[in-house]
Amino acid sequence: MPYVLEDRTGVMAMSDFDDIYDRLFLRVTPHPHPPDGNNNVWAIYTMGRRSSRHNDARHLDRHPSVILEFATGPGGGLGTVHFVQPPAASLSIPMSRYLRKTALFGGSLYRKFTGSDGQEYRWLYKGMDGHEWTCLTGENFLVAHYNLRSSNMPAFNVSGNTLTINEAFAHLSIDIMASLTIMRYIAEHNL
Repeated sequence: MPYVLEDRTGVMAMSDFDDIYDRLFLRVTPHPHPPDGNNNVWAIYTMGRRSSRHNDARHLDRHPSVILEFATGPGGGLGTVHFVQPPAASLSIPMSRYLRKTALFGGSLYRKFTGSDGQEYRWLYKGMDGHEWTCLTGENFLVAHYNLRSSNMPAFNVSGNTLTINEAFAHLSIDIMASLTIMRYIAEHNL
C-alpha cells in the first residue's frame, strides 16, 4: 500500500505530512535556530506520531533530518541542502547540484537527483495527467506524486493536499520530501 501523506496546509514552509495509515509523519517548518541569521532556512523533521490540528512545538525537541538553507536577498534563490540524519548524515550539497536540470536547455521544473540509495530519480511538473508533481525512476517507474487540492474541490475535514509515496520507495521519504520542497520553491520563485 502506498504511503498517502496529507499535507495539512499546502504551505511549503509550514506543514505537517501525516500518512493516513499512521506509518509516517513529517513536518516542514522554518528552522528554529537559523545559521548566520538567515531567515530563509527550513527544517524537515521525522515526527514519530500524528500532529494535532493545533500548532504544536514537538519538533523543537528533535533534531531535523534535513535543513534547507535558501539564499537570501531579493527574490531568494537556491542555497544548500544539509542532510543531518542517517542514512546520509552530515552531507551538505548546493541545491543546484543536488537537483540538476534533466537537459542542458531543459526547463527548470524538470530536475533529477541522486537518492540516499545511490539511484537517480527525477521530478516533473505537470508531466503526467492527474499529478501536479511526479517523481520517477530512471526507468520511468512511479516513485511519488504530489497534488494540491484545487480551489473548486470541496474539503471535508481534510486538506485535500496529498503526497503519495509508493511503498517500495518509502525508504526515500526524506529524499522525496527534501527534493519536492526545493522543487516547489523553484517553481514559486521562478528560479
